Amino acid sequence: MPNSYNKINNVKNLTSIYQLLRVEYFKFLLLKFFWGKERNRKKYFSGSKAGLENFETQTRQSEFGHLASFITIAIVSFYILLKGQIVIFFITNFINVIGNLYPIILQRNHRIQIERLKLILDKRKLSLGNHRRMK
Repeated sequence: MPNSYNKINNVKNLTSIYQLLRVEYFKFLLLKFFWGKERNRKKYFSGSKAGLENFETQTRQSEFGHLASFITIAIVSFYILLKGQIVIFFITNFINVIGNLYPIILQRNHRIQIERLKLILDKRKLSLGNHRRMK
């Protein structure tokens, strides 16, 4: 994906969608049933600055995989609708939203948090550099 896609331009809109769709409940379930194991969490974030970079890369890759799946399933579901399978169409789209759209929104929200952390770390690094020069 181009970098322009990965850049989150309107944080307020994304945050509103996150809240409107109650993605925090999806996140809670993921943490409880899958990411709750420390081994699974350490795979994506080790707690270091390099771990933060790795986590950001993982969010981008995960989001792309979910986006490709979301689009593919949406296209197939409309074909199903054209065949007159209305119930299957709605069930498929419901599963697609939960299984792909929610993770996309969650990954983008993670990147907002990552950007905030990077800004804090950069300010801290700059502040420490200035403080050392003054001594």
